[in-house]
Amino acid sequence: MQYVIGIDGGGTKTHAILADETGKVILESFGGPSNFLMLGTQVVSDTIYNLILQTLTEANTSINDLSTILLGTTGAGRRTDAERLENDFNSYLQNKEVKNVKFFVESDARIALEGAFSGKAGSILIAGTGSIMFGKDSSDNVYRVGGFGRFIGDEGSGYSIGKKGLVAASKCFDGRGRETLLKQLLNERCNIESTDLLITEIYKNNFDIASFAPVVLEAASKGDPVSVSIVEEESSELVLHIKAMKNKISDRPFYLSLIGGILSSENILSQKFIEKTVIEFDDVIIKEKDFSPAYGAILMALKKIEL
Repeated sequence: MQYVIGIDGGGTKTHAILADETGKVILESFGGPSNFLMLGTQVVSDTIYNLILQTLTEANTSINDLSTILLGTTGAGRRTDAERLENDFNSYLQNKEVKNVKFFVESDARIALEGAFSGKAGSILIAGTGSIMFGKDSSDNVYRVGGFGRFIGDEGSGYSIGKKGLVAASKCFDGRGRETLLKQLLNERCNIESTDLLITEIYKNNFDIASFAPVVLEAASKGDPVSVSIVEEESSELVLHIKAMKNKISDRPFYLSLIGGILSSENILSQKFIEKTVIEFDDVIIKEKDFSPAYGAILMALKKIEL
């Protein structure tokens, strides 16, 4: 019996699943963060290897019974970065005298797509701290929309919403913008009550801009016109992702799964987004994901065995 491990590596935790060659889940386990662009490949290699050993030990099996490991992780969207981690971890395994185990790296969005639709056709729209859309057609062609990062993209994400909220509050502070509830909530939620404090928090104390997104959504739900306008803009940007993906994928109906804290939770933006989607498209079906991203990694690992 051959075993595979699928891993969902994130910025805060890592989720591993051990499965047999039929896809039956044997065990799940969790470890620390594994964003190799932030932590480096050596630290992440240690994290992944220790999690693999932990998983195999709990399942009363050994690494010699393992055929394939597939990791989907933040920062692996560019093939050159993914190959760097692949090469470094394969060297790591050789140094540990682990042989005959194949290791592959994919992006976290890619394994999420596989898990959401059990390896079949469909599209996922992710809106958490950042945003991106991935889709796969019935011929297994994979397409991407968005995902250009916080500087020139990430529309509809926590970062984009939070940034627009902070911009609105800053303009309210010095009179360049409209009065907004965001100014009051910035003080109440973040203890920022002046221009000087805002500048200090943003530029010296590494203020988490995405963390202000829930405050913007709260203000919008209370009818604050400035925040409502932000929600309108950002929800429309997410709908635009769907429109672009539908131009790439001809399969109908168009199946869509929503992932990430902004869209998967019930809030004013997710509600507005769904309303706009239903109005604009009569062939989009929004469904819950079938499986976790980590199981999506399992499905991709099993395909590697078949090659």
